[in-house]
Formats: sequence, structure tokens, C-alpha cells
Amino acid sequence: MQKLAELCIKRPVFATMLILMLVVLGLDAYRKLGVDFFPKVEFPIVTISTTLRGASPEEVETQISKRLEEAVNTVSGIDELQSMSAEGLSRVMITFSLEKDAEIAAQEVRDKVSTILGQLPADADPPVVEKLATDASPIINIVVSANRDLREITKLVDDRIKKDIETINGVGQVRFIGERERQIQIWLDGQKMYSYGLNIDQVRGAIASQNIEVPGGHLDQGGRELSVRTLGRILKANDFGDLIAANPGAPIRVRDIGNIEDGYKETRSSARLDGKEAVVLQIRKQAGTNTLDIIHRIKERIEELRPSLPQDIQLAYVGDQSGFIKASFEAVQEHLVLGGILAGIVVLIFMRNWRSTLIAAIAIPTSIISTYTLLNLMGFSLNQITMLALTLMVGIVIDDAIVVLENIFRFMEEKGLPPIQAAIEGTRDIGLAVLATTLSLAVVFLPVAFMPGIVGRFMSSFGFTAAFAIMVSLLVSFTLTPMLCGRFLKLAPNHDPHASKNTWIFKVIDRPYQALLRWSMNHRWVIVTLAIATVATTGPIFKRVGIDFLPQDDQSEFELTVRMPAGSSLEGTESVMRGIEADLKTLPGVQTLLTLIGSDARRQVDRGSVLVTLVATSERKDSQFQLMDQTREMMRKYKDLVISVQLPAVIAGSGPNRDFQYILSGPDLEHLDKYAATVIAKLRATPGVADVESGYESGKPEVRVRINRDRASELGVSAASIATAIRTLIAGDEQVTTFREGDDRYDV
Repeated sequence: MQKLAELCIKRPVFATMLILMLVVLGLDAYRKLGVDFFPKVEFPIVTISTTLRGASPEEVETQISKRLEEAVNTVSGIDELQSMSAEGLSRVMITFSLEKDAEIAAQEVRDKVSTILGQLPADADPPVVEKLATDASPIINIVVSANRDLREITKLVDDRIKKDIETINGVGQVRFIGERERQIQIWLDGQKMYSYGLNIDQVRGAIASQNIEVPGGHLDQGGRELSVRTLGRILKANDFGDLIAANPGAPIRVRDIGNIEDGYKETRSSARLDGKEAVVLQIRKQAGTNTLDIIHRIKERIEELRPSLPQDIQLAYVGDQSGFIKASFEAVQEHLVLGGILAGIVVLIFMRNWRSTLIAAIAIPTSIISTYTLLNLMGFSLNQITMLALTLMVGIVIDDAIVVLENIFRFMEEKGLPPIQAAIEGTRDIGLAVLATTLSLAVVFLPVAFMPGIVGRFMSSFGFTAAFAIMVSLLVSFTLTPMLCGRFLKLAPNHDPHASKNTWIFKVIDRPYQALLRWSMNHRWVIVTLAIATVATTGPIFKRVGIDFLPQDDQSEFELTVRMPAGSSLEGTESVMRGIEADLKTLPGVQTLLTLIGSDARRQVDRGSVLVTLVATSERKDSQFQLMDQTREMMRKYKDLVISVQLPAVIAGSGPNRDFQYILSGPDLEHLDKYAATVIAKLRATPGVADVESGYESGKPEVRVRINRDRASELGVSAASIATAIRTLIAGDEQVTTFREGDDRYDV
């Protein structure tokens, strides 16, 4: 390194271009780096989701979940295998050891699942195998409201907003909540069908076969060719009533056994903003993309579309992650700049030379900016972890430059050497010590980069960032710093060789330090005893310090989730949620309330949530966590509900935002439910514990149809046809055929 320093001192252009290259690359990398709240962390977790509509949890477990578990159980590297069987849905979650590559794990699971597809029920949807993307979470909700029918708002949002946003690079999914999609519904009268001797399969088949449009080939007519197309499509919704369902001598039309309604699909979700009905677009980003950049592009696109929307359409952003991420990022950036300025001021106070201060201070931005290049090459983003590392490194990256600078200054002041000679000799004199000190610091942080476990996945970027900055500062201290000292560092003509040690601040610090040092040398056993006591008390003090995985910041936002009693309808849930909204409005500092019902993947109408947005921290007295405690006290009156007050989840796929989770396993669900109730009772009695709930849910109340097989055999009907008829007559058939109007198609 001494040879490099000497080369840079003698060749200032080379040193300047070398550092400028690093700075330019760093500035270019800074422009490309993504900004997020936390670093992207990939866990080898794979999920298998399978839908079997209308099936009970017990049937889903025996027909799907257990078979999938048996199939994937032989995949190597599995650490934990869990399954959740609910009404109509099976979800199997496979957690692999952290050393397993997530892509390989997902492919191995797909291969195993493909071998048992033939064993799954025929009416089950194909299993969807996905790896868990922790950063592909909802980043913003666009709430659309107007004094119009919700079906009209849904159509307008779908045509003019949703499809446009889906084309934005980085947007992973745009999902409707509270929508009312148009659907042509044919309501059949069972008594009339019976009187005409018709069954549901005949009617369904007649409707499907008479609403078609089939290519008929082509006709040659001498010098020209004509295409043939059979036009059998219904052009108006009411014309479905004219279709002939059967003709036992006289045509029986659909309108004779039912009526046609131009309505909307069964309502399975609902959304309200401050009590007003609305349609919500929940937007998720693609994994590994820049959250701030995507939200900025979404808002830009919305502003471009706003002039083309009707005047009464109101748009609002709720759950916008960009505000908190940007504020956190700017706060860390501010601390980084202030740290650099304060470090320069300290150098100025002790050296009392503005040239020395400038030379030392240049090392901070040079080292930090150059580090961005390495962050970009490693695929890191600018987040709380990497920015924390850079902020801490402000005081460290200037250390090497100060040590080299001070030694060169000492050679000039005490030995009277000219600047270039002093730079060469001073760097050579201190070079080995600087190299050893810097490498020892880098070695301290590198183990953090290679730390195993989940914490290691989060902290690896911290270790690498710190080590990068330290090594770049070493390069700067052996290239730029000695070159600048040799060219720009100067002393006054009659400079006192001991001037820097005769300042008042040096004396204020030096004299007490020398006295303390002499006392320590004369009382060595006292110092040894104090050192041993310090080490011995570290453990007990550490145990008293609070320990948490992620910091909890006041985000001016929290979420209240509600689980209604099993079997609750959408109307019942809405009624309860309106009461909860009224209670929440009494909290001080509430800005908006976004109420969602049936917003989960399964569209469960007995699930509700309220996203509470608070005013800025400067505009309220109570903190977010105090308001959350007040909310918990307020919700105690709802005895039959399972209510939780939590921070919005920052990691996608992590499930509810809980601090602790206990898993009870065994062969009997009834006994497990009793044991869980005992554990819950003891946990609720524990001070400091809140929002305790069990993941076990009893089934919905149900009406069971038992088939008289002898009578069915006499009538010539099978159990399958009876079950299909009941399902169609009660639940309906979502798509018997389709109705086309313009460029849009609607289910019938």
C-alpha cells in the first residue's frame, strides 16, 4: 500500500482519476439502487394452494391436504411441513432448511405434486405451487368512490384504471375489493320445472348449446373466398328468456320456468372509506422491485388518468407505504450528512487548519458514494439496514484519513519536511498500522455478513455494507488523502513546531488524561478489578435490555382485524363493523378509516378489518401504540368477536403480525381445542399479553342432505346428479355460458 501511496503522491492525475472513477460509478449505482423499508430476504418456503369449491374442511383435509403432504414429504431438506384445511381451500406450507435454494425447492415440490394430480378430486382446481416472496406485499390501496351504483363504479374502474395500472413495470397484482361485477342471472323456479318435467341439467345444457358462435370454414366462389360463421349468440340479455329449454310437442322457453336478471355476481366482499361505500384496488409489487419508484409511477399514472374520469369520481390513497419509507430514508440520510459535518468540525477544532479539515472531510463522501457501487453489484437496496451501516461508518471511514493526515501534518510541523516529502514519509511511517487497524475493523463486521439463521439473512447486508465502506476508506486514505496533503497542505512561514499541542483544547484534554493514566499505572489492580466487574455485569445488564426482532416505529397507521362467529353473513358482519367504525372515530388523531370485509384470498364474509390512518405525529399527543392500547380497551365490550389490534405486516406471507406463536399438534381436534383454550386462558392472565387467539375454527352451521338410495335407484338418478342439481339450484353455476356486449364478456 505504501508503493500505491507514493505513486499517487507523485502522480496526482492518476490518483484523481482513480477516485473520480469510483465516485462516478457510485453516483450511477445510487441512481439504480432501489429504496425499501427492509432488505429483500428470501426464505426457502413453498406453498401449495388448492381449491375445491363447496367442500367441507374435513373433506378438503382427507381428499387434498393429506395426499399432498404424503407426496411432498420425501423432498429433501424439509424443516417443517404444515397444512391448513378450510372450507373449499387447502394450503400446504413447506419450510425448508435455510441452506436450501428456494428455486430448486419449488421445482422439486412441483415435480412431486405433478405425480398425484390424477388422485385429486376431478372438480378440484389444479394445485398452485409458489415460493414465498417476502417483499411482494401490498404497497398501496386506491379507494374509488362516487354517488353511483357500485356496479357502474366497478366497470369504470376496471376499464379506465385497473387495466392501465397493470401495465406499469413492477406491478405484480391489482386486486378488487368491494367490487360488483356484472353477471347475467337466470333464476329458475323449481316448481315450474317439475311441472314441465325438466331437470336442471337439461336447462343448463340447452342454454349453453344455444348461445354459441362457431366458425364454419370457407366457401370458394370462383375468384373469391367467403368465410362461414354460424351466428347463434344472444345479443341482448333479456333474449335469454326466449331460448327453448325443451320441446315435448310445444316449445318450453326459459322465461316459462324462470326470469332473467341483469345483475351482479354474488357479493363476497365490501369496502367503505369513512363510512362511504367504495371500490378498492389493492396493488402488490413484484418481488425485488423498488417500492418507492413503483408507488411514484402509480400516482403519476393516476394523475394522467384523472382528467378522463367523471367529475364525481373521488380517489384516495390508503395504506401508502411510500410515505413512511421515504420519511425513514430521508431521516437516515439527514443523520448521515450531519454526522459527516460534525466529524469535519471535530477535525477543525483539534487541527485548527481548514486545509486539513477539508482533506479529511473529503474522505467521507468519497468512501460512502463509492460504496454504492458495491451495493449495486451485490443486489442490495437502500433500506434501514444498509443506511444504518453507512451512517455508522461515517465516523469510521474518516479515521484512516485522519490518522494519515495527522502523521503527515506532524512530519511537516515537527520535522520541517516539505509537503510532498512529508506525505511520502508520513504515509510510509504509519501505513502498516493503518492497514492493520482497517483490516481488523473489516474482520469485525464480516462475520455479521455470514451470520446463519433468519437474523443473519436480515443482517447480512449490514455486514457487507460496513465492510465495503471500510475497505473503500482504506483505499482513499492511501491514494486521495496523501496526494491532497502533498499538494494542498501548507503551514505558515514561521509556524511553531509545537503549535498544535499548545492549544487550549489540547491542554484541557491532555492534562486530565495524563493524570488518569499515571493513577491507573500506580493502581493496576483497581483497573483490573474494574475491567473484570465490567465484563461480569455485561450478562445481567443485557438480560434487562428489551429484545425484539424488528424495530417498532410510529407509522401513523395500525390495523384492527375482526373474526365473527362461524356462519355470520356479509350483512351481519357489515352491521358489526359499522358499530366498530363508530367507536374508532372517537379516538383522538384518527384521519381515515378503511373498512374491508372479505378481503382475504378466500373471500370469507365473516372476516373484517379496519385500517386506521392517523394524523402526523406532530399533530397528536398520543403515540400510535398508546392509541392501539386505547382501541383494545374499547373493543373489550365485543365478547363474541375475536379482535386483534396490530401493525400492518411488513413481510408478505408472514401471516398475522404476532410476536409469539404456539403450535399444538395431536391426533384429536376436540382435545387440542380444549388444551388450546387452557393455554389461551393462562396467556390472557399474563401481564403484557394482548390479542390472544386460536387458529382453530369450528365449522359453519350446515344443512345436511341424506340421499334415500333405494328411492333414487327407482327414479333412475345417481347421487352425483342429485348433488350437482342441489349445488346448481342453491349455489348456482357461475358460468353456464357467456354474454358478449361490445368487447366485454360477462358470465351467465
